[in-house]
Amino acid sequence: MNGREVQRAPVRCVINGCKTETMVDARASLADMLREEYRLTSVKKGCEAGECGACTVLINGESVNSCIYLAVWADGKEILTAEGLTGAQGELSAVQKAFIEEGAIQCGFCTPGFLLTAQEIAQSGIRYTDEELRKLLSGHLCRCTGYENIIRAVKKILPKG
Repeated sequence: MNGREVQRAPVRCVINGCKTETMVDARASLADMLREEYRLTSVKKGCEAGECGACTVLINGESVNSCIYLAVWADGKEILTAEGLTGAQGELSAVQKAFIEEGAIQCGFCTPGFLLTAQEIAQSGIRYTDEELRKLLSGHLCRCTGYENIIRAVKKILPKG
C-alpha cells in the first residue's frame, strides 16, 4: 500500500434490527462494509459514484447511496437493507408484495434500492402524485425500463385518500 498503514476504525450500528460491531478500513464505503463484513448482497455496487441507486440503504429512515457514504459515518446509526424488509417468519413486507403484484421486478439488479426508497416514501405518510413519485425515484436507474410498474407498485402502498 505504498508504505502506508491502513487505518482501521470501529463501527457500532444496528443493521436490520441487529446490533453490530466491526473494525473497518477508515476509507471503506458503507456498501463495502455491508457486503464484505455482513454478506448483505442486496446492496449492489453499480456505478460506485452515487448515480444509479443500486446501493441504496435506509440510514435512520432516510435513503442513502451507500457507495459514497463512508462506513465510519454509520457509527451509532440504524441501517436497513432489503434483507431487513422481510418479517421474522420470512413474510414479505407491503412494499415487497406491491412490487411482485405490479410486476415491478425484472432483472432485479435495481430492485433492492427501489424497494428501500419506496419504503421511505411509504413511511412518510404522504400521498404523492405520479410526477412527485417520479422525482422521488429519479435517483435510481432501471435498465429494463420497469419504471411504470415501479410507480404503480409505490402508489399501491401510499396512504389512501
